[in-house]
Amino acid sequence: MLRLISYNVNGIRSALSKGLADWLTTENPDIVCFQETKAEKANIDGDTFENLGYHEHWYSAEKKGYSGVLILSKVAPDFVETGMGDPFFDREGRVIRADFGDLTVVNIYFPSGTSGEIRQDAKYVFLKSIFSWLEDLRAKRPNIIVVGDYNIAHTEIDIHDPKGNKNSSGFLPEERAWLDSFAANHWTDAYRHHNPGTQKYSWWSFRAGARSRNKGWRIDYQFVSTAMVSKIVDSDLLNDAVHSDHCPVAVTYDI
Repeated sequence: MLRLISYNVNGIRSALSKGLADWLTTENPDIVCFQETKAEKANIDGDTFENLGYHEHWYSAEKKGYSGVLILSKVAPDFVETGMGDPFFDREGRVIRADFGDLTVVNIYFPSGTSGEIRQDAKYVFLKSIFSWLEDLRAKRPNIIVVGDYNIAHTEIDIHDPKGNKNSSGFLPEERAWLDSFAANHWTDAYRHHNPGTQKYSWWSFRAGARSRNKGWRIDYQFVSTAMVSKIVDSDLLNDAVHSDHCPVAVTYDI
């Protein structure tokens, strides 16, 4: 069995100060994919993850304190690739891929469009580019898990107030249509596959006590290729983990 956890930590240093390392010790996943690290390896105690038995592969943004992705794994990957071949987005440290035998794990921090029209337009460009990039990769590597903060709530069950947020970035018709087309192109949402009717969230605003009132969005996912669907054993959103404004997505695969 392989247990993979994906988690937007909204700053790895902040999350570590809130007990992330102890939590990892208890959960003991085989692979961990963090998004929005907002740091480089040199910014944390260099032995933190090594002492937990993990190999580390960082991909940080050029801009300090911004974006960034990290893969931790108990077994060293055979191959690691950073970026998606687009200089604009690669400067932001958004995509890292690791191969473990026949399995490929892609960890992505999708752009947010909440800061305005320019970033929303950039988000649409990213969505188009990553769709094609993943298609090309899947043609060569059929066993793929694509994890991360997608910054899109897919359907009405994935957001606490669908009517009130119909014009909000992250729930716009164009964004949801992209996820529709992604899913229609033989990518399966592991959590929804295993929990078809469950209304549970992975992100809550810091404002107005949203988390305590469970006024959330499900915007963090593990999507898998067709070859991986039959290997999904269990999937959950770990709402009790409170190191961030997000919570982890945990999936167990029969590998």
